[in-house]
Amino acid sequence: MAENVLRIEAKRYREDSVVMSARIPKDMLQDIDFVAKESGRTRNEIVTMFLDFALKNTEIIDKQ
Repeated sequence: MAENVLRIEAKRYREDSVVMSARIPKDMLQDIDFVAKESGRTRNEIVTMFLDFALKNTEIIDKQ
């Protein structure tokens, strides 16, 4: 039986937001916009989720 529970992850960052600018390929922006449209979220929400995921899953490798 499926649970009828809405699970929302706690907000990780608590400080005020800032505007950041980045250059990305046009076709990547189209992919981001597609995900935003299909998920019902804003482009900003999707990019923030992607960045949060990348930060949580990044491993820095020592080149030495």
